[in-house]
Amino acid sequence: MKRAYASLVVMGFCCALTASAQDAHKLRILSWGGYVPADVAEDFRRETGTEVEVTVDDDVGMISRLRASGGAGFDLIQPSQDRLTGTQRQYQFYKPIDLTKIHSERYFPELLESVKVNTTIDGKLYSVPFLWGAQGIIVNQRTAQVKDYLDLCKPELHGKTSMRALRHSLIAFAFGLGKDPFALYSDPKGYAQLMDEVAQTMIACKPNVNFYFESQQKLFEAMREDKVSAALLWDSASWELNRENPYVRFVNPKSGAVGWLITFALPAKGQNDTAAYAWINYTLRPEIAARITKSTGNFTAVRGTLALVDPVLKAQFFDSFPEGFNHIHWSPAMPASLEAIEARALDRVKAAH
Repeated sequence: MKRAYASLVVMGFCCALTASAQDAHKLRILSWGGYVPADVAEDFRRETGTEVEVTVDDDVGMISRLRASGGAGFDLIQPSQDRLTGTQRQYQFYKPIDLTKIHSERYFPELLESVKVNTTIDGKLYSVPFLWGAQGIIVNQRTAQVKDYLDLCKPELHGKTSMRALRHSLIAFAFGLGKDPFALYSDPKGYAQLMDEVAQTMIACKPNVNFYFESQQKLFEAMREDKVSAALLWDSASWELNRENPYVRFVNPKSGAVGWLITFALPAKGQNDTAAYAWINYTLRPEIAARITKSTGNFTAVRGTLALVDPVLKAQFFDSFPEGFNHIHWSPAMPASLEAIEARALDRVKAAH
């Protein structure tokens, strides 16, 4: 009996060693769709011997998965900058980042600083930047002239605009009103008052809205058919239409585009930090970052890539952001207490006739 027990112990120990060895050669990433290009992952495997396994989800889905597993099941997570801090304070899903293990000198300083400000808790950093983009205005300059968010409400654009019925539109209109919604994140009462004003403005603007789009393709079709002349939209999507029609351009609004950042974060129960740091540093190589930009249509946080990307995309970037990062409001960590305030504002807008 003792001999049998000893045999089981040895077998269990061997199985654990085998599983551990297998884990050492696998990196499990929870990311957004398309942000881990298959060809880049394959080249990483050839170079390091580590296989990349990708699970795709959005911020809400990532939180749900981590809640279900208690923060286990993955080695690297890619949450949005504005969603990490609240989640970490509530659930402790993540472990601190060791910046000494990352080639952080390759980041654009502005983007690294934004992430440091927004994802540092009690002196510990919980993420580093990966990919960014910005919401502004897409406009067909043959049929409309738009310079700022509230220009979408001009009488001559009656029935000729579009946007999503989501919080990003609330934020855009707040900046269009000359207010800084992010500065009120710590003041729920003040934020509620601002969202009331934003909702009233969007309701007054509603006759100009042809439809609130959910499908990006539906917006594209409407713009191709000249049913919509201007809309709130992300930069990379606007660049896609610009390649078809040079009159359709992305405009960085006078009151500033609203920027987002996708980050890298280490789950608290991740089993392969070594591979996670190796992947982060791999994506920090300018030639790899340029390949990711080519695949996603968005720029990474890595310096030195513009010379390596498609010349058309490079020209679109400089046309859209002639001042670089100086005219972008980066979305900070959002308190969960504000979600209900925004939901009420959006319900008012959608219910108005």
